[in-house]
Amino acid sequence: MLELARPTDPAWVAAVMADFDAFLLDHAACERKASATGMNFVVRYPDRTKMLEPFIAFAREELEHFHQVYKLIEARGLTLPPDAPDPYVNGLRPWVRTGRDERLLDRLVMGGVVEARGCERFGLVAKALPAGELQDFYTELTRSEARHMGLFHRMARLYFDAAEVEARTRSLLELEGRVVSGLEIRPALH
Repeated sequence: MLELARPTDPAWVAAVMADFDAFLLDHAACERKASATGMNFVVRYPDRTKMLEPFIAFAREELEHFHQVYKLIEARGLTLPPDAPDPYVNGLRPWVRTGRDERLLDRLVMGGVVEARGCERFGLVAKALPAGELQDFYTELTRSEARHMGLFHRMARLYFDAAEVEARTRSLLELEGRVVSGLEIRPALH
């Protein structure tokens, strides 16, 4: 697990538990976007053949998570809202460099950091929920996010020098901590 520069404020968990419906709607959007991110790696980098199978599997798993969250939403009588910008991801995006290889490295590092934050937060949600199916679901999602974080980190190290990967990771973790500290506390994954 990557060591996040700033842990999530406990007030975030309280906000999620106070409006779990809003959290579920945001969670669904995040899973859908994660699936699209996996396929984006496949489409943009077909020449990086060792990434293709892992990112196709990642996209499918994230799409399955979206479907699972959608079923929870549907059971609660909620409706998916239109897509909205994610202030967390938008705060990280300017860090990504241009240039094909630089962009690939930075997007892989960013994917790992985003998954690390998701792992931390899903774990917090799982601990806050009462025992039962929903808690089990978020416990499993926590494990999944940890695997995904590892996937992004492995892919970065496969195609780039380990020292460069670590330097970019440290740089992004510092920025990510600042971004998280500046976000409004709300019932959203980020």
